[in-house]
This record gives sequence, structure tokens and C-alpha cells, in this order.
Amino acid sequence: MLWSGLFRRLGGYGRVVVQRRGKGRYSAPAVRTPSLQQLARAADRFNLNLDQAELQEFQNVMKGTLESYQRVDQLVQPLPPVKWPRTPGWRPQPKENPHNAWYWRTEITGAPSGKLHGKTVAIKDNVAVAGVPMMNGSRVLEGYIPEYDATIVTRILDAGGIIKGKSVCEDLCMSGSSFTSATGPVLNAHDNARSSAGSSTGSGTLLALKEVDLAIGGDQGGSIRLPAAWSGVVGHKPTHGLVPYTGCVPMDITIDHIGPMARTVADTALMLEVLAGFDGGLDPRQPPNLTVPEYTSQLTGDLSGMRVGLLREGFGLVTSEADVDDMVREAAHKLTSAGATVDEVSVPLHYPDGTHIWNAVAIQGCTQIMVERDGVGVGWKGFYPTSMVDALARGYNSRANDMSVTLKLLTLLGEYLNKNYGNRYYAKGQNLGRALTKAYNEALDTHDVLMMPTVPYKPVKLPDGDASISEMCHQALGLIHNTCPFNVTGHPGLSINAGFSQGLPVGMMIVGRHFDDATVLKVGHAFEKIRDSNS
Repeated sequence: MLWSGLFRRLGGYGRVVVQRRGKGRYSAPAVRTPSLQQLARAADRFNLNLDQAELQEFQNVMKGTLESYQRVDQLVQPLPPVKWPRTPGWRPQPKENPHNAWYWRTEITGAPSGKLHGKTVAIKDNVAVAGVPMMNGSRVLEGYIPEYDATIVTRILDAGGIIKGKSVCEDLCMSGSSFTSATGPVLNAHDNARSSAGSSTGSGTLLALKEVDLAIGGDQGGSIRLPAAWSGVVGHKPTHGLVPYTGCVPMDITIDHIGPMARTVADTALMLEVLAGFDGGLDPRQPPNLTVPEYTSQLTGDLSGMRVGLLREGFGLVTSEADVDDMVREAAHKLTSAGATVDEVSVPLHYPDGTHIWNAVAIQGCTQIMVERDGVGVGWKGFYPTSMVDALARGYNSRANDMSVTLKLLTLLGEYLNKNYGNRYYAKGQNLGRALTKAYNEALDTHDVLMMPTVPYKPVKLPDGDASISEMCHQALGLIHNTCPFNVTGHPGLSINAGFSQGLPVGMMIVGRHFDDATVLKVGHAFEKIRDSNS
């Protein structure tokens, strides 16, 4: 039969292409030769004055070059492996998902033994799990099913973990609150009328509800630490590059982090042991000489000789609530009973300049990578998820009006800056990031860790249906002042529950030196022991 064997389905994604099978057989062009009208429009965009004859010559030259795209389209690209069997799962009904924290349910069992044997895990829905729908909180990506596993998914399953499903995240993760997801708001486990923070919204809530033992969070401006704080659980943003980001939806390669969340520091440390480490060059965020210590063995509770610095500029913000500041200060001083000394340290660049620097990097960086470049950008070595690129490109063309207000804000502002100021302020923000890093490093030369409130105020009520754009944007983006600077600098940061005020959880953040995540976890564990022994 003429068409027999000519079609193949790629990687479970469903894109059907025509393959060349033998000399003389037809092969649909991968990239069509541009028309003279298309070339004229491209010339106008770059202020090139080309006449029709010149455009014709350029068109003829391009025909030969485009043969490369035909061949590249025919070649089979390497993908991260899918080692463990699974079924697609199901979308949970409201009655089995009352807090709206699950996007998708499944049951993927890994190795019969390992560090995570028997522990249940929720995967944030910006992380690819092969064969399982991935929406990333957005109508733009709705219907996409990846054909590859993120590196951390493989590591969880190799270690015996049981993946129970995908947790809801904010619309393309562009929110620190919990109401922008296309599937609806995620409710706080301690007060259903309040936000659970974001963008790893579902992960924090599911842990607080004890529906899973462990969860994955992603963090570009605080999105692991914020929901950990407002859900009363533990969330650790690892040192930039410690945990491979391969197979997760990028926002900007310089601020992307992925990491563990749990109810205890011990479980968080155990999960980090599994997640961390070099993944063979698939993630250029990682240095190749990574060593992963046994974090759990260092959770001794003994902080003798350690010096804790209360970051002065992390308290008394314009948005700070006095009870939150007081609770975190009191919690930090309890570490003296474990042998630590606690005093104040100042990093003037932290606030508000740390937020300003993050804005300069994140707004244009995320616009260009997530929106203009369909989720990958260019110029870095590593794994590029081409099926996701295709899905995002189609989604932006057909579902742009369904984006959240925060994503629309990012797109409008990023495009304005790109068109009118180029990359000047993104570049300057990255340069200033080195000064910010140096300032924190100097404070960490004299102190083992820095401490401050994760969020300077308690969980707020979810917005009403008639809330204005400005009200929603303020709520979604106004709580990141203490967290976002450390995405620019890449320092590890852990949020742990310092206690409850008016029945609502208060998070305390512990920040350490680059690749000294062990000390951050050790201090968090020591505080946890003191806190729980007094409860």
C-alpha cells in the first residue's frame, strides 16, 4: 500500500510527519521557502532596504540552507529515558479534591527499594511526567502530554518513591498567590478562605493536608518557600544548579530552581539527597563536579559554634506585620539552646534593591523565554523539549486571552521594555546580581546562615470575583520581597514554620552559602526539634 509505513507517531505526543522512504518518494517540507512578501516584511523589521531583485537572490540562497531543516526534522532526537511503567491517570472530581490542590491523579510505582521506598510524592505540574497531562496551570498548555520524564522524576522512582499525581501550580507559575491557575484557586489548608501562596500552591496544601509525604516545588521568585510558609510546612530552594532542572518548564535559566517540600526537615533532606547531583550535562545550570553529601546524617541538632545572623533588612518592610517579625525573631533566638549565637547583620542591598534587581532580570527574562521563545529560549546547552515548544506556540496563538492577569502583565510590560529599551535593563540587572551576591557572601563570611521572615505577613484572603486587575496583581506579586533576591544570587534557602499567629502559619527563612545546603538543613532541623519539644 502506497502510504503504508510512511507515517509515524512521535513520542506519544501525536504529531504525524511524513518520512522519506527511498529515493524519489515524496517528503513534506519541514520549513517552507519564504515568499518574497515574507522576506520583505522581515527586511522592514530590521530596517533593511532591499529591492525585489535582491530579495529574489536571498530567497534562492535560502532554498539550499533550508535543506538542513528538512534533514534535522527527519533525524530522531535523544530524549530523557522513561524507565517506569504508568497509566495516564485521571482528573479528580471536586468531591475528591476539595482544596483544588490536585491537577491530575495517577499511581506510578518505582523501584521496590531505595531511600524513598513507600513514600508518596506530588509532582508540581511544571515538571514533565511522561504520558501524564501537563498544564502548568495555564490554558495555554492545556492538553499537552510530554513523552519524557524530568530527571528528578526518574530519580524519585529509582529511589522507590510513589508518584500520586500532579499538584496544581499557578498560570505558567507567574504568581506568588494561589488564585491564577486555570483550574481555579487552591485553598489554604488552615483556612479555606485564604491563599496558600504560590506558585507551588498544590504542593504546599497537599503536604499540610497529609495527602502525600513529599512534594516537588519550583522556585523562580519564592515559589517553593512562599507556599511552604503559608501552608506551615518545609520547603527548600536548593543552591542554583544543585538539583537538575531538566524536563521542567523554564522561566529564566539564571533564576530557575527546583526542589523538595515536606512536613519535616528530615524528609526534605532525604529527598534532596535523591534529587541532587549532576545529570550528565542535560542541564547547563549545573557545574559538572557536583558532590552530594548525606544531608540526613548531618541533622544532629547540635549548633555549637554556629553563628546565626538576623537580616535587619528582612524585617520591618512596608508590608510587614509586627506579629510575624516578632515571632521569627523569637524563633531564631531559640537556637541559642542548641549552641548557636544569634545576632543582627545588615545587607542594605537586600531591600528594596534586591526586589528591583529581580524585577529587571525576571520580567524581561521570563517574557523572552516563556512567551517569545515558547518556553526554552536559545543559547544554552542541554535538553530542549521540542514537543512542549510546539504546544506552547500553538497555545499562545489560540489561548492568549485565557492567560491570567499576572501573565498578561508580564507579557505587556516585557514586550514594552524589549521594544523600547532592548535588553539594557536585563543586562544591568544581571550585572547588579553579582553585587547582590557579593553583599550576601560578605554577611555569610561572618555568619553561617541568615534568617528572616519568609513572607512578611500572614496568609491573606483570596480575592473576590470582582477584584480589580491591580488588586489581583498586587496580591499575586507583593509577597516576594524577602525571597526573590536569592533567586538572582542562587543561595540556598529553606522555609520552616516558626509557629502560628491568629491560627495562621508564619514561615521563617534560613539562607546559607552556595552549595552549603547541609548547614541550612541542619539549622532548620535544630529549630524544628526545639519548636516541637515545646509544643
